[in-house]
Amino acid sequence: MNEQGVHSAAGEQSPDRHEIYDEDGVIRADYVARIGAAIADRDTLYLKEHVASLHESELGDLIESLQPEQRHVLVRLLGEDFDYAALTEVDEAIRREIVDDLPNEKVAEGLEELDSDDAVYILEDLDEQDQEDILAKLPFTERIRLRRSLDYPEDTAGRRMQTEFVAVPPFWSVGQTIDYMREEDNLPDSFAQIFVIDPTFRLLGAVDLDRILRSKREIKIETIMHETSHPIPAEMDQEEAAQLVEQYDLLSAAVVDQNDRLVGVLTIDDVVDMIQEEAEEDIMRLGGVGDEELSDDVASTVRSRFPWLMVNLGTAVLASMVIGLFDATIQQMVALAVLMPIVASMGGNAGTQTLTVTVRALATRDLDIYNAARIIRREFMVGFINGVLFAFVVGLLAYAWFGNGQLGLVIAAAMVINMLAAGLAGILLPLLLDKINVDPAIASAVFVTTVTDVVGFFAFLGLAGWWFGLI
Repeated sequence: MNEQGVHSAAGEQSPDRHEIYDEDGVIRADYVARIGAAIADRDTLYLKEHVASLHESELGDLIESLQPEQRHVLVRLLGEDFDYAALTEVDEAIRREIVDDLPNEKVAEGLEELDSDDAVYILEDLDEQDQEDILAKLPFTERIRLRRSLDYPEDTAGRRMQTEFVAVPPFWSVGQTIDYMREEDNLPDSFAQIFVIDPTFRLLGAVDLDRILRSKREIKIETIMHETSHPIPAEMDQEEAAQLVEQYDLLSAAVVDQNDRLVGVLTIDDVVDMIQEEAEEDIMRLGGVGDEELSDDVASTVRSRFPWLMVNLGTAVLASMVIGLFDATIQQMVALAVLMPIVASMGGNAGTQTLTVTVRALATRDLDIYNAARIIRREFMVGFINGVLFAFVVGLLAYAWFGNGQLGLVIAAAMVINMLAAGLAGILLPLLLDKINVDPAIASAVFVTTVTDVVGFFAFLGLAGWWFGLI
């Protein structure tokens, strides 16, 4: 990330956090109002004193809190003092809105100050023509680095990696390595490891900085290096890469190409961002809202939500068709119409509980072929026990409501059946979708809801019709 020392050198001090955020961590309305007034007055000195020195995440929060027209003016007034790293902290729609408003020359100048992973994060959302134009305005070395990262598929380690790293040959001494780190200008701002490579850039190992500092200057690097812990292929999905770093408690991880040549490094801040991004993606997909963001306009939000609402309409029609099979039964016993939503609703909620746990376990690789049978048995028993418990409660409710003990027994039996179906659907459907390489986070919720609605209505109305001789 961009160093805040650039601003501190000008004698500016970052505002205290309590001046920016309230006790709940929400940006203060009075702070936003003061900044908004300064923007309206074109008070450049005030903005450079109170905004330019903000941490990139704080500046990102401020930008998201401002009105669209205020954002553009703020960026222009800050000029060279605007920290482009803040664009990695805002929604994609806001980021594109700001970048599209700036000349490509200014964007190129801003990206030149960023680490490669942050620059790629901003560039990847732009149109191909703008990408090429901005890249053409960057120095040759920087241009090659960014283009190499952009060539990797989206959501892979290669796209998320930082291409700035420290690498030395194995025959160097500790003293030579220390001198190199002190004298070389084109090194990352911060790093925890030094990688060891051969003349073809093939990864041989790594040395932690603490090992360097504790070794004598004349000792060769090859004698203190260790094998790199789990180098990450550049083509690996970013979620798998993050899980690998998390599993082995790595502060940074080498990224290698198909020939085991070192091409970049994943740092812990990148991994945290990837984990958060993947978690948000899973939650959004479970809700059927795709890649929607808060800053999206009405049209794009409608486009994001409409397809899955249409699918839900289809499943709702299917459930209604099941009810239609028993229309005569319902007409003869109106109490069935009153009680049947309880069975379907309880099944739907139980299925959603199981589904949420299952999708998360699949995403974190905690659920696999070795423990799947045990987890399925567990969910079956949970569904059965919850079904029995709520059958007792709902049966008593039906008896107290309508004074009909037989109706209470019918709805109790239907509750047990649907809770069992909900538990099994909540785990088996995501497992099946994962097996056929369909993201269970996207499709599972609709199918599980359909199962619980159809089974719930069919079980309750079917049992009632049979028990009371209505069919």
